Amino acid sequence: MTDNEQLILQLADIQAVKFGEFTLKSGMKSPIYIDLRLIISYPNVMSTIVELFCQKIQNDHIEYNLIAGIPYTALPIASLLSIKLNTPMIYARKEVKDYGTKKKIEGVYTVGQTCLVIDDLITTGASKFETATPFESEGLVIKDFVVLVDREQGGKKQLQERGYTLHSIIGMSEVLEVMKKHNKIDQCMYQAVQEFLNAHQI
Repeated sequence: MTDNEQLILQLADIQAVKFGEFTLKSGMKSPIYIDLRLIISYPNVMSTIVELFCQKIQNDHIEYNLIAGIPYTALPIASLLSIKLNTPMIYARKEVKDYGTKKKIEGVYTVGQTCLVIDDLITTGASKFETATPFESEGLVIKDFVVLVDREQGGKKQLQERGYTLHSIIGMSEVLEVMKKHNKIDQCMYQAVQEFLNAHQI
C-alpha cells in the first residue's frame, strides 16, 4: 500500500472525506467535501500528512527561505513543517488588528525572501491569490504553493496563469479510486462525483 493510499484511508476513517451536498467557499455545490480541520485531533494522521509534505517539497526541489500556512487549517501543518525542516514560519493575519503592532504579517522576515505557502486543498485559485497579496505587498516572493488535496477543478491552471506553481500531494481522482477500491464508496457515488468534477471545471 502506498503512503498516499494509507493517508486516504486514514482520512476516510476519521470522516474527513464526506459525501452529501456541501457549499464550498467558492459558492459551488459539491457532492464531496474534504474536511481537514479534523486532523488536529488525530496526531497519527497529522504525522503522516507532515511527512508527505516534506517528501513533496524535497522531491520537487522547491526553493524557499520561509514557510507560511494559510489560516486556519494549514497553520498546524505549517508549524510542524517549520520545525521538521528547520525553516522560519510566518503567516498573514485574516484581520489586521487596530491596536498593538497592527501588523499584516506575523513573524520575522526580510524583503526579497522566498516564501513557500502551505494549504490544505485547492478548488479555485482565489484563496491562494488572496494569500499571496499581503506577502507580496511586503516585498516577499511567492513562487510555489503546496497543498494536500487538489480537487482537480482548475485551480492549478489558474495559479499557472498568474505565474505560480502548484504542488499537490493527492488528487481528487486518487481519493475516489482508493475509496472505491476499499469499498468506502459504491460505483454509483464514484461516478456521481466524477461527473460533478468533470462538469464543474473553473
